[in-house]
Amino acid sequence: MFKLILLAGIFMPIVVKSQSLSDTVKLNLQDVIEIAKTHSTAAVQAATIRENQYWQYKTFKSNYSPQLSLDGTLPQFSKTNIPVIQPDGTVEFKPVTNDNSQVNLGLTQNIGLTGGQLFLGSNVLRFSDFDRKQTRYNGNPLIIGLNQPLFAFNSLSWDKKIEPLRYEESQKKYREDLEVVGRDASELFFSLLIAQINKDIAAKNLSNNETIYKIGEGKAALGRLSKDELLRLKLGVLNARKAVSQANVDAETSDLQLKSFIGFSATNQIQLILPENLLTFEVDATVAVQQAKNNRQKAIEFKRALLEADKDVAKAKGENGLKVNLFGTFGLTNVANQLPGIYRNAKDQQEISLGFQIPILDWGRSASRIKTAQSNRKLVEANIKQAQINFEQEIYTTLRQLVMIKEQMQTNAEADITANERFEIAKKRYFLNDLSITDLNIALQEKDQARRDYIFSLKSFWNAYFSLRVLTLYDFATNKNI
Repeated sequence: MFKLILLAGIFMPIVVKSQSLSDTVKLNLQDVIEIAKTHSTAAVQAATIRENQYWQYKTFKSNYSPQLSLDGTLPQFSKTNIPVIQPDGTVEFKPVTNDNSQVNLGLTQNIGLTGGQLFLGSNVLRFSDFDRKQTRYNGNPLIIGLNQPLFAFNSLSWDKKIEPLRYEESQKKYREDLEVVGRDASELFFSLLIAQINKDIAAKNLSNNETIYKIGEGKAALGRLSKDELLRLKLGVLNARKAVSQANVDAETSDLQLKSFIGFSATNQIQLILPENLLTFEVDATVAVQQAKNNRQKAIEFKRALLEADKDVAKAKGENGLKVNLFGTFGLTNVANQLPGIYRNAKDQQEISLGFQIPILDWGRSASRIKTAQSNRKLVEANIKQAQINFEQEIYTTLRQLVMIKEQMQTNAEADITANERFEIAKKRYFLNDLSITDLNIALQEKDQARRDYIFSLKSFWNAYFSLRVLTLYDFATNKNI
């Protein structure tokens, strides 16, 4: 077990109010992330997926609750000719006009433990013969029954183990998806920030080159600067103008990408605040791995995948062996000329059946299905073991990256300050004819590169930090679950 000291920024979220086209909205990194988690298309998609999983879970739960249904046929009218066998064996076709109307009321209850089903019902059938003007009623005032497969695959029992895990997985996945949105927003934030900084650098370089060129013209007029050096100064101005044009294009592109992601209008002007305000906190690698196992959907996914593989093995065995089905009913039945009559003095009615099916010769089909399911189960187990190794390794790698990035960031911050001071000194020396234009350009390039290196190290740190949040779903700044 080892501990890491990491840096994180202090953010003060702001409320973005409606702005006029001329106003500029200043946003820090946390502002952009919070806006993205609320308004981005990716956040809406994550919420929609979670809602979809919720209703799927509700559908699963309903399978274990009583289901009440009413069905029937009202009416079933028929006017036709039917064959009627006569006493002498001949057939005569007789016209019939009748109606068979039926109503059934049923209550069913699945038995998750055994995979069977209990049912309770009542039905009424009305037969009307219009030719003979006769009406008869038949019905079952009450019927109770059981349909129970024996030695069979019980999908209800397996679903009761798997579906709650799937639902829990979806809840954790939603939180993880939001953190991914935050990480993606951070990427776009720094892309725009770097583009804006490059734009500022290009503008300052153009101003510096124009100033130096004007001074060079004065020196050339006095014969203190060769034409070659003056042309180099002019070329520096032209290159600086090209750099400004390219920086403006890059900034506009990055600006539109960020606005599109967080749901901002293209007319809103955004100015980003460099996240340099830092604090220290500790990350224990062992704690990080344990929090990831507790909080991420991957840990639930591993368990669910094994259960689903076990379910497939049980299904292969249950569907390829001895099949027995027990069916039985007990109830009341009656016939009458009037509807109320079927509910008076009804007689009892029973039915019981036991069906079976035994495979005798299937040329190894059943054994092959079972072996295939068992092999798939071994493959799933092996894949999960490798995924678990990768799961932990990814966290350790991210923590190591954070340590290296932290050290680089401190070095780059010092280099940024040093290179900027060196350029100012070099510029003054050039004005005093104490430095060549080549050395001045080198100092300028080093200043710009040091500034960019510092910004890139900030970007690398924050991206790694938000990746750690995605991997653990834990906020190490507050020591709380996300």
